[in-house]
Amino acid sequence: MSDIEIKIRSAVGEAVKEAFGIEADESVLNVETPRDKKMGDYSTSAAMRLAKTLRRNPLQIAEEITSRLTGKLPEASSIEVARPGFINFRLTQSALSSCINHVIDADENYGKNETGKGRRILVEWVSANPTGDLHCGHARGAAWGDSICRLMEASGYDVLREFYVNDAGNQIVNLGKSLTARYFEYFGREFELPEDGYHAEDVKQIAVQIAQEDGDKWLDADPDERLAYFMQEGKTRELEKIKKDLDLYRVHFDSFMHETFFYENDRKRINDCLDRMNSLGLLYEKDGALWFKSTEFGDDKDRVLRKSDGTLSYLTPDIANHVYKVERGYSELIDLWGADHHSYVTRMKAALKALGYPDGTLEIDLIQMVRMVEDGVEVKMSKRTGNAITIRELCEDVGVDAARWFFVSKDVGTHMDFDLKIARTQDNNNPVYYAQYAYSRMNSILKNPEIPAFHKEESYDRLSDPKEMQILKAVSEFPDVVADAAASRKPNKLTDYIIALVKQYHSYYNSCRVNNPDDPELTNQRLGLVKATMITLKNALTLIGVSAPESM
Repeated sequence: MSDIEIKIRSAVGEAVKEAFGIEADESVLNVETPRDKKMGDYSTSAAMRLAKTLRRNPLQIAEEITSRLTGKLPEASSIEVARPGFINFRLTQSALSSCINHVIDADENYGKNETGKGRRILVEWVSANPTGDLHCGHARGAAWGDSICRLMEASGYDVLREFYVNDAGNQIVNLGKSLTARYFEYFGREFELPEDGYHAEDVKQIAVQIAQEDGDKWLDADPDERLAYFMQEGKTRELEKIKKDLDLYRVHFDSFMHETFFYENDRKRINDCLDRMNSLGLLYEKDGALWFKSTEFGDDKDRVLRKSDGTLSYLTPDIANHVYKVERGYSELIDLWGADHHSYVTRMKAALKALGYPDGTLEIDLIQMVRMVEDGVEVKMSKRTGNAITIRELCEDVGVDAARWFFVSKDVGTHMDFDLKIARTQDNNNPVYYAQYAYSRMNSILKNPEIPAFHKEESYDRLSDPKEMQILKAVSEFPDVVADAAASRKPNKLTDYIIALVKQYHSYYNSCRVNNPDDPELTNQRLGLVKATMITLKNALTLIGVSAPESM
């Protein structure tokens, strides 16, 4: 919430107390931006929210409140009542332009806020099996999750970024067997490649690396020892590649939590979790398997935790993992999962609820499918390798900035077509280019040697053009946008904000001369507006992992 919104809320609260003798809570004292700019800069529907409590006409309530706002809000040039009970505020020029020095002083910290102060949140995303390269489906979730974390960190949340490494189970066994087969192939020996093994080029490359490093020592080694070695080497090297690709993509993690961690010490953490569930009466045995009574907590059927052969279901270590997250001091957990995990959401939430954790402990955002499209035709495979397009290939093709922007600009809860042709375009049809070009325009003005260097002023009273007022209002609202995008976990709200701000700036640039040689005072104040806008735009781009180039 911006400073002016806080002031409006406070003033309205005082007026309500004076008029009706009651304390209005925050849900009543809402402040928002009217869709119709003619209505003013800000508006509150407090009168309508009080109508039921006061049993009066909201229009009359609004008149009573407005009559007591005189002198309480010098930042407002006008305060008007509109049907059916809105109170609309139009700000003075000085109130809007006062944000310029605030933005310049804050610089790279502008937009940061403390709306999430005191909240510890663990965000888990990507979490791909270390059995191959990350592809474009991972790219969407990677950019979204990283942007969520950036927004939360900017809003004062204590955030832990975690990648859960699924490195236990049959997929790792098949990786080890696949590498063994390719290793034997390198030396001209036969070894059956599993039918459900991994055939991608990256597996062949890892096998070649091992062969060149270790020689033929594994050809006649003990089969169990050899398989264990190739399993370990496979997942270690695949994970290193994943980390490098994420680094290229500007995504970083604080923690890599391995599934195998929960199998250590004879599965102690898993067994402790099962013992706890059993003590709560949540388990039963049937047909030699151990079942969780998940139907008692909203699931459509009970779930197996331990199969009749003694092996664990996928759910069991996942429950232990989420319990461990809470044990580490994170009372709020956020997971980003693929849309194919839809049915898994209920059972995981049921498990935590059954263990006594409050509702809301775990929130899960599902990432819908993305289609890569070029000239209206779906592109499924890499032209170079014939396999699924990887994050690295995408970044090399369209650039990291375009890749991140396009994936963040549309809500992950909706299906998406990623237009490769537009992403490569270096013109205003490409939204990230459009935004970056605005930034480089601002930078070229401020660094133009023919224009006197900007210096701060106490006031910017010469800024009076309506387009200047629009930009100032947008800039002043930036911290509120950041806080809202963080709280709602919607980074696309930031891309919407960026495009709106950039449109306003391009329009202003094309209609108003920033440099007026005959009026150095106006020039300097307009430079201040440009500088504040430039800082805001760069900070907004940074929060979604997109660069702000000084020249294009």
